[in-house]
Amino acid sequence: MKILDSKAGALTNFEVLDLLRSRGAGTDPTRVIASVSPSEFKVFDYLENSAACNQTREIIQKFVDVCKKFDLAKAEILNIINTRPSSAVEVYQIIEDCDIRMEEDTIHELVETINQILPSRQSTEETAEENNEIEEETAEENNEMTS
Repeated sequence: MKILDSKAGALTNFEVLDLLRSRGAGTDPTRVIASVSPSEFKVFDYLENSAACNQTREIIQKFVDVCKKFDLAKAEILNIINTRPSSAVEVYQIIEDCDIRMEEDTIHELVETINQILPSRQSTEETAEENNEIEEETAEENNEMTS
């Protein structure tokens, strides 16, 4: 990744994560060989456990395009991408004068859009629990069918 303009604006967490990956943060398990400072490794570890690890440039661009109809400021869109709110309460904290600028239905539509487009970050424990639940349901269905 090459920085074209260092003063172009704020970055999404995904862009920072992508930059750190390109510098070798994710490929050096010993954290000695890569040209990444210890503080950058801490940032990398944090971002790896956030929603940014599941985002792509295409997903972010699609979200930005869809957000045009909500008339949000660039900083608000950036904060939504970085924090990925999943409820109206969280959206109220990000959007300035949300109760004045948006109707209740519009806020819920925005939350739906966020949940549909931006991927969530699931911990490996949550994913394992969901997989176990699905396997149990499938086993129960198979038992019912054979009975």
